[in-house]
Amino acid sequence: MKQDIRNPIVIDDTTLRDGEQTAGVVFTLEEKKRIARMLDEMGVGEIECGIPAMGKEEQKSVRALVEMDLKARLITWNRAVVPDSQASIDAGVTAVDVSLSVSDIHIRHKLRKDRTWVAEQLKTALGFAKEHGLYVSVGGEDASRADLDFLTELLEVARALGADRFRFCDTLGILDPFATYEKIRTLRERVPELELEVHTHNDLGMATANAIAGIKAGATYVNTTVNGLGERAGNAALEEVVMALKHACGQDPGIATGRLVELSRLVGKASCRPVPEWKAVVGEKVFSHESGLHADGVLKHPGNYEGFDPAEVGLSRHMVLGKHSGSHGLLYRLRQLGLELDRLDALDLLEKVRGISQRNKRPLTDGELLSLSRSARRVA
Repeated sequence: MKQDIRNPIVIDDTTLRDGEQTAGVVFTLEEKKRIARMLDEMGVGEIECGIPAMGKEEQKSVRALVEMDLKARLITWNRAVVPDSQASIDAGVTAVDVSLSVSDIHIRHKLRKDRTWVAEQLKTALGFAKEHGLYVSVGGEDASRADLDFLTELLEVARALGADRFRFCDTLGILDPFATYEKIRTLRERVPELELEVHTHNDLGMATANAIAGIKAGATYVNTTVNGLGERAGNAALEEVVMALKHACGQDPGIATGRLVELSRLVGKASCRPVPEWKAVVGEKVFSHESGLHADGVLKHPGNYEGFDPAEVGLSRHMVLGKHSGSHGLLYRLRQLGLELDRLDALDLLEKVRGISQRNKRPLTDGELLSLSRSARRVA
């Protein structure tokens, strides 16, 4: 397996691990291989590909992905216990996430231990992994609710024992971008030698914003899932993080974005979670325009109302004819359908289009528009 981390900000996509943990989602091995291959071809630097401790079938699946010899690094998720790391070694990977609970609420009410026990657990699990030559990300579960001084202590332990990075997890998706930024920046300043990774959930609808905030604060790895799959409300969506980095932050993460829609639909089908038409970045209708003002502006210059070219992600622009349409949008759509009308006829037709749309509570189909326009021309 080759290591090819191709950008200073590394996308670690966890669709095949955290994404598959979405309630009710199961990927077949062939689906996993297709998803992994496409992620790799698009330039994703790291793929979190499973949980070998689940058993022989999961280990077999992970090994099949290892044998694909992808450029992306494959990493597996493990509890901070020696048998989990051994299962990952048996599956053929050379990189692991070693996860442990770090918030006091988890330590008391989930583990029923104390902070000293957690620190010793980390030393044992990390020591074993490094003795066996593994690349290790130490995963801080519920780090967003952990005491920063205790997190700093754990980061120092991790650094001293040779950990390669620390994963800061907003496990319950409770942070806002400002808090995320401050926490990551604080850890970055306190333990600058250890790289940071940000793992965000979408329970309050801020996973992508928090992921970007973490990167802005100094994290060099970011976890994503295609379509934002994941536990409960999901994770930061790959397509959103990539395009936000590129267009909101001016930082190209080195991903072949022209295949984002193709990848989104592949994962949507495999997960039995169809992609909503209005899904940010990759939804079928996110470049649809109906309002007369917007349609006119886009036709004059796409940059007036489109933040980026729809072709950049594999989509195309679409003019919707309905209650809010204007004459420019109507004429444009008619020309696309091979019809020409003068402006007076178009204005008359537009009133009919608006009326029908309002009565039916939906836009007109192309068939309806063609029929209506031909009737108008016959009457004229």
